[in-house]
Amino acid sequence: MDTTKTDYPFTVEASPDYAFLNVTIPGGKTLRVEAEAMAAMDTSITMKTKMKGGFKRMLSGEKLFINDYTAGVEDAYIGLAPATPGDIAHLYLENETVFVQNGSFLASGPEIQSGIEFQGFKGFFSGEKLFMIRNSGTGDLWFNTYGGLIEIDVKDRYVVDTGYIVAFTDSLTYDVRPVGGMKSFFFSKEGLVCRFSGEGKVWIQTRLAPAFVKWADAFRKVESKKT
Repeated sequence: MDTTKTDYPFTVEASPDYAFLNVTIPGGKTLRVEAEAMAAMDTSITMKTKMKGGFKRMLSGEKLFINDYTAGVEDAYIGLAPATPGDIAHLYLENETVFVQNGSFLASGPEIQSGIEFQGFKGFFSGEKLFMIRNSGTGDLWFNTYGGLIEIDVKDRYVVDTGYIVAFTDSLTYDVRPVGGMKSFFFSKEGLVCRFSGEGKVWIQTRLAPAFVKWADAFRKVESKKT
């Protein structure tokens, strides 16, 4: 896994708060992009929409469609904007696999095989990780976060709240459980945690969307009912 190698020259602007991805697609090459992420592009680029994952992808909460953007004879520019404010990470996989959470896949080279993977009851009880996006092969992969991004090298064991997990390598095993037992889960308002073991990497985000929504709701103006 490499963070410097790439088949698609790119830059990231406005990081880490409102990261924006600029990619140069080499002539004749294709970039696979999450639906609705394209913000700007050269007129020489053609787009084709493909369904990825079918019914499983729909159940996961992910969009059903991935857009393939193909450059013409010459190199072409495309700008990508994630749906949430936060950072963007890039990895160059070399016959490797990385799991990315729902909503965080941004783009990849066409050589990367991306598909929905059922995480069984481990994910079911978390309420968030029923499905993950499994990205395998050799090539570029970009994913985005809500908030900042922290990369963690796991050497033995590590615990992360499920809502903060963005991605992790398949060299890690994990299970999901309440942070302090079932009593704490129901009464302390703490969620479930993912207990990783083994050696690998975990990427976490510094903010949680539901927590922000709950915080902002206190400032929401509510009109009183007329009597």
